[in-house]
Amino acid sequence: MADILMPKATAVWLVDNTSLTFEQIADFTGLHRLEIKGIADGDVAAGVRGADPIAAGQLEHGELTKAEGDSSYRMTASKPKYAKLQGTRERGRRYTPLSRRQNRPDAIAWLVRNHPELTDAQISRLVGTTKKTIESVRERTHWNSPNIKPTDPVTLDLCTQVELDSQVAKASARREQMEVAGQVNSQDDTLKPVEKQDADVNAPTTLAELFGKPRTEDKS
Repeated sequence: MADILMPKATAVWLVDNTSLTFEQIADFTGLHRLEIKGIADGDVAAGVRGADPIAAGQLEHGELTKAEGDSSYRMTASKPKYAKLQGTRERGRRYTPLSRRQNRPDAIAWLVRNHPELTDAQISRLVGTTKKTIESVRERTHWNSPNIKPTDPVTLDLCTQVELDSQVAKASARREQMEVAGQVNSQDDTLKPVEKQDADVNAPTTLAELFGKPRTEDKS
């Protein structure tokens, strides 16, 4: 049984216009058999106007014909006309639960270090943050910079590995351009797989160690 719109109104129409059994209607609409019986007796859904599932595109006429001819047959609802479009609709900015928002600077630092080819917009989509926050982490002006530890956003459950790989693949051409321009070293140790980075005891663990401490003015 697939979810259908207005199940009770659909059940009213099927009771009034078909010879389907209570079990068949209950299975198709997701309602209880006794509720269907109540509709037939006039005790349930009084005043509810029936909704034709065939006209609404939720049921093929052939399915109804088969069900009326065989009481053991269970009808299959038709898929919504725009189901595929709804499934591929572009999502807005990712919502991140409050409990994990404090981890976003760590994820941003990891992405900036390991995938400099990603644009701010891509990072924003991956971890659900703002360009202002990304810039503050990159420029070491974030209020918590000394304590930021670059961490894989997949490990932090801020995005999936599939989503990360997809964004990296989209930015692959940009990375090649950066390597040609000398902005990124293709043999840079910071670009090793995360498991190798973790095994490197000399690898920087905080943003301050990664990029170096900001220069302080000489007060002497």
